[in-house]
Order: sequence, then structure tokens, then C-alpha cells
Amino acid sequence: MSDRHISQHFETVAIHAGNTADPLTGAVVPPIYQVSTYKQDGVGGLRGGYEYSRSANPTRTALEENLAALEGGRRGLAFASGLAAEDCLLRTLLGPGDHVVIPNDAYGGTFRLFAKVVSRWGVEWSVADTSDPAAVRDAITPNTKAIWVETPSNPLLGITDIAALSHVAREAGVKLVVDNTFASPYLQQPLSLGADVVVHSLTKYMGGHSDVVGGALVVADQELGEELAYHQNAMGAVAGPMDAWLVLRGIKTLAVRMDRHSENATKAAEMLTRHARVTHVLYPGLPEHPGHETAAKQMRSFGGMVSFRVEGGEEAAVEVCNRAKVFTLGESLGGVESLIEHPGRMTHASVAGSLLEVPADLVRLSVGIENVDDLLEDLKQALG
Repeated sequence: MSDRHISQHFETVAIHAGNTADPLTGAVVPPIYQVSTYKQDGVGGLRGGYEYSRSANPTRTALEENLAALEGGRRGLAFASGLAAEDCLLRTLLGPGDHVVIPNDAYGGTFRLFAKVVSRWGVEWSVADTSDPAAVRDAITPNTKAIWVETPSNPLLGITDIAALSHVAREAGVKLVVDNTFASPYLQQPLSLGADVVVHSLTKYMGGHSDVVGGALVVADQELGEELAYHQNAMGAVAGPMDAWLVLRGIKTLAVRMDRHSENATKAAEMLTRHARVTHVLYPGLPEHPGHETAAKQMRSFGGMVSFRVEGGEEAAVEVCNRAKVFTLGESLGGVESLIEHPGRMTHASVAGSLLEVPADLVRLSVGIENVDDLLEDLKQALG
């Protein structure tokens, strides 16, 4: 449905890849093919490769081509949610007795998937600080099949050197999986740095408007892409046509949104470092962040996520969240509107008591694209 080589410039690819004009009407936006089945040209004669929308749907195909182009991959696959994408990947790569190295800071849902779901069918996992390649190397066992990374990580905004870990993965003969949700392909392209698989929650920056749930996998290897597509069809957690269309619409403005998210987040982080009630600010754009140099090397800019710790402990952090007015108290992230949350009680409650437990005095911000002065004033009044 598209010429993947329209342009080398991200903004142009984001708008055009997978988005060729409809051949029947000339519509410049791919139609929403709200259809379950397709008329075949004789028994076994699939028209355009379509037979049933779990297996393939033209709107989803457009999104998958777009995702592959943006990440520089050979195959993109769109799912019903980010966790559905992760589940398909794990069940494709792993079997009973296999082992995965996971990060010491990760989305609570990802940890729950490892700790409470895949572990029940014999998959083992261990935790390592992925910002330290030596620590990851030490965590690899003879049964390790994959290294799982989030960078920037959720919610502590840790940075992993993707190129360095790709060398560790290749030496061990294992796959390197990078969750690129916080950065988006506009800010960071893990496959170009040596990763094997990129994971996205399309719900976040890719959709960008808090109106769709979706997930994606993009791979560098065509054969792995075919294996994933087989499992996707067999398990069935695919993106619906309306969801695929909404994500495609969001991606068209991804570049301009990410520029504004990053600009606003930088100003918010700088203000927070000067506030008397803030004890620590976690943002890779700050020069004092331990991963700043690595982030500057592998990212276009530093993204829209900021976390900070407040004096007074857990109750003080919860109160900051409750007092915010422009920042909406809510889970998720990456929409045009700013969100605030308490990870320990909300998005990361599932990691309580584990090696991934987050500080009780932590507040996480998804900094939106509103006027930054309004955002800064809201944070000041919420902090008191």
C-alpha cells in the first residue's frame, strides 16, 4: 500500500508511509475497513491477500507498513494493546525452561506479565540494572533467550545504552528487545542501534490523543517477523480497523508533538530542580542525570516524561497529585494533555515488594503540549 522509500526524513515518512491514496475514490486517508471477511476469487483465491480480518485487514496493513518504516524494520505488527504485543513476543521466543533478563525499572504491567503469567508455564526471569552492561552480562544464563530493556524506563527514567547491550546480546546469542514507548521512533530508533525487536504501546505517544488502545512489534529480521505474524494470527489479539486508523492519524503529527512534549518537559524538570519541596528530579535531559550522555547520543531529544520525589514521603506525594488542576490525575501517558500520577499506588502497584518497587515519594508526570507557563504554575501550586 505504500512506497517505503518516499523520503529519508522522518516527518515525511510518518505522514506518507502506508498511506497511499485509495484506488477507488482517491481518498488521501486510508479507509476504515470495518469488515470481518472478504469475497474470494475462487476457492483459495485471496483478493489482495485478504480472507479474514484476524489474519489481515487493509487498515491494519497500512499501520503496520507505517510502523516498520518509522522504526527502520523489516516487519511491523499491530496488536490490541501493548501487553498483547508483549505476550505474543514472549510466546514466540520462549518455551518452558527458557530465561529472560528483565530491567530493574519497568512498566508494572510488563513485570506482572513475567512474574504472574509466563512464569506459570516455566519461563524464568531475573533482574539486572540494564544501564550496566556488565550486570546484564552476569545475569545471562545458558537458558537465556532474550534481554528486555526499557529506555527511558518507566517510571524512574533510567537510560540504557542500546548499542552496548546489543554487543552483549550478540556475544550471548540472545535477542535484545527494547520497549521504545517513552521515546517513540521520532526520538529513538533501537533497531538502528542493534536491537532485534522494538515494542510499543501505541496507546501512548503514537496515538497521542488518549482515545485509542493498541500495541506494536517491529523487527529487524524477516524470518522472526513471519514467526510473530503466525502467532499473532493463531492467538488473535489484533488491532481493530478503527484503532489502527486512529493510531495512523496520531502518527502524522508525532514529530511536532514530540518536539513540544520535550520542550515543555525540559522546562518543567528545570523548574522542579529549583523547588524547595522537591528532593530529586528524574529526567534524562538534565546534565546531572547519570544517563544524560547516553541519552544525548542515542536520542533526538529527551521526551515528555518527568518523575520527581518530594519531601514528606508517600502522603505528600499523593497530595501533590490530588492538588493538580491542569495536570489530570490519571494513568497512561503520551497524550496531548498533561497527566500526573503516583506510581506506587497506581501504574506500578504490581511491583510492590519486588526488586522493581518504586519509591513511595515518587510522582510521575506526562508533560503535554499545553502552554508551558500554565503547566509550571500548576506544578508550583500543587507543590504548595
